[in-house]
Amino acid sequence: MVAVVLVGRSSLADHYRVPSGSMQPTVHVGDRVLVNKAAYGLRVPGTSIWLTEVSLPSRGDVVVLSSPEDGVVLLKRVVAVAGDRVEVRDGHLRLNDRGVKIERLGQTTVEQLDQTAHPVSLLAGGGPDFGPVVVPDDRVLVIGDNRGNSHDGRSFGFVRAKDLLGRAIGVYWRSGALSWSGL
Repeated sequence: MVAVVLVGRSSLADHYRVPSGSMQPTVHVGDRVLVNKAAYGLRVPGTSIWLTEVSLPSRGDVVVLSSPEDGVVLLKRVVAVAGDRVEVRDGHLRLNDRGVKIERLGQTTVEQLDQTAHPVSLLAGGGPDFGPVVVPDDRVLVIGDNRGNSHDGRSFGFVRAKDLLGRAIGVYWRSGALSWSGL
């Protein structure tokens, strides 16, 4: 039974505790998220060897990855995929020379990234500017929803799709209690 759980956890699904506020207001410090580790392909359990072809995430996916700088596990949003021309100015995205729609709805600022509408925070400013640059093959650009308080791809560059650990599918624990909020 232990072997089945370990194989499933290393290859199919896992959970992570959110250590920082870089994804606020979407995800809060201390939240626990459920991660689909097979979302972009299957790995040999406990390794970085892929059993299937690695598929690219979609714009708007919330992903778990190891930081290219120090290996710390990060939670970020994919904002650009291979072939996209991307630019970030004052926290606002431009994709393929068009501004990404962002609007204020009551107290919340919402960004419309393809089919994914998600809250963003510009309360701490927009963070570092980036681009314009074309995303290379098999790479993605990840940034935090808390644009002014996120150490992300604007600082460490593009991430290889095969280095993604999985796609976060929802918050299942918030403020010390079970809950569910899809991502």
